Amino acid sequence: MRSNTADEAQGRHDGPIPRVPRDEVRRRLLAAAAKSFAERGYDDSRLEDIANAAGFTKGAVYSNFSGKPELFGAILGAGADTEFNLVMTEIRDADDPAEAIGLAARTVARRIVDDAERGQLGLEFAARAARDDRTRDILTQLRRAQRAAASRSITEVAERSGVRTAVNPELAALILHCLCNGLSNERIADPAAIDADTVEDALSAVLTMLLGPTDSLRTT
Repeated sequence: MRSNTADEAQGRHDGPIPRVPRDEVRRRLLAAAAKSFAERGYDDSRLEDIANAAGFTKGAVYSNFSGKPELFGAILGAGADTEFNLVMTEIRDADDPAEAIGLAARTVARRIVDDAERGQLGLEFAARAARDDRTRDILTQLRRAQRAAASRSITEVAERSGVRTAVNPELAALILHCLCNGLSNERIADPAAIDADTVEDALSAVLTMLLGPTDSLRTT
């Protein structure tokens, strides 16, 4: 008769093995994939290796994502969601537009400067999208979702602060989205010149023009 210790040493258990929650599976896969893509690039990252690093089989990847392009897009989407939630948390109690602008600019600037990995992944994904229709479709939906989230946050800040945007929220979101992508790219190309203060100043300047607490923008 084998001892329980011997059974446990070989991975045997008396009861059923607890099932890992789906959200946890997805979180671990995304973390392993982000690390692999950043270190090896898209082409040299294998789904089997990503699954193994997360503690699962390759089948776990396909039960959560339809393939490598979707997994790559999900990483970028998760990063964008995190940034949006951070910004909304920071400005939650800021009723003054100038205060909200300063908090939002500082939060986004920190993300751009501290998370260069996501910027590099974004560049690689955009480059692939220019040559691959499947990747382009994923990127299109991702960018639309990001702009919609930015538009909602702009609308919320405007309504709470009693101001109106210089342009409609959708266009304001597009302007900010392009600015953030551009600043991220410039930071990758020239980190010595594009530091945190520069990024924050650029964001603050554009946000002030779009949603500044000026008398001309005040609602009556």
